[in-house]
This record gives sequence, structure tokens and C-alpha cells, in this order.
Amino acid sequence: MAREARGPKEGDFITIKSYKHDGSLHRTWRDTMVLKTSENALIGCNDHTLVIEDDGRRWVTREPAIVYFHKHYWFNVVAMIRDNGISYYCNLASPFVLDKEALKYIDYDLDVKVFPDGEKRLLDVDEYEVFSRRWNYPPEIDKILKANVLILVDWINNRKGPFSKEYVDLWYSRYLELSRRK
Repeated sequence: MAREARGPKEGDFITIKSYKHDGSLHRTWRDTMVLKTSENALIGCNDHTLVIEDDGRRWVTREPAIVYFHKHYWFNVVAMIRDNGISYYCNLASPFVLDKEALKYIDYDLDVKVFPDGEKRLLDVDEYEVFSRRWNYPPEIDKILKANVLILVDWINNRKGPFSKEYVDLWYSRYLELSRRK
């Protein structure tokens, strides 16, 4: 009997791949544990996860991080759980797609970093300008990304979703619970 194709389940491990606008592979995260999937979002956890850069360099993430991806928003969020509090790294990126190989998205260079004290910094504006010219990002992409920066900042300021400590604590607890079962 043929089995229906289904997405990953809670506790499964997936690979995450980010690409650049020209379709080239940018970065790969191996073995992200899925904590929740819904029609529009995926929540996972990276903990000492192998990361492979496009030039072949390899490194391992230092701390546990809750990752949040959405099918309608042009950003994804990494909440890094550190001794001094939670730091966030937010990639301005296409909404994700999920296939048998990996969760995939296009990274659009701009990033927002949020420090444990709440300070926000927009990063890589120069990189965005360079790649925007090199790969001729259409004006629609620029508009969408700028609109999503505003949504992202609103979420940060209002501690919405992944930006609340309770959210991170809940999903990190779930990760620890699932890890003990493995």
C-alpha cells in the first residue's frame, strides 16, 4: 500500500538550506529538530548543529536556538539561548518551501539582530545593495522586504511570537523533552 507523502513530524530531523537570489546554495544546517509544523509555519531547534558554508567551511552552532519559519512572511527568526539572555538573528528572506530534501528559502542579505537588552541593529545593508545590483532584484522584492522589515520590527517591539521569552522557553522545554525520548 502506497504511503501518503507527509511533512516532517515533531521530533524528526530536517536539513535547512538557504540560497541566494541567483539560485546558488548559500548555507546548509544539518539536523534541525522539528518541534511543530502547521499549515503556515515550522518551529525547530538547532543545538550544536553542523553548518556548511557555500565555500565548504564547516562549523557547529554554539548554543541551542529556536528557529521559526513562515510561509507568508519574508523573514525567518533564530532565537539563540545564551547565558546572558536571548539574542535574535532575523534573516530577511523568502517564505520557506519544504520538500523531501530540506526546508529551503532565499536569503536576501538584510538581517536584523536583537540583543538581550532589546537593542536592534539592521545588518548587511551594504551587502544587500551589492547583491541587489549584481542580481537585479526586481523592485517588487525591494518593496516586499522593506514592508517585512516593518512587520518584523513591530513583532520585536511587541514581543510577538518568537520574540517573547515565554515562547522561547516553551519551545526549548519541548526540545529538551523530545531529546530525552530519543
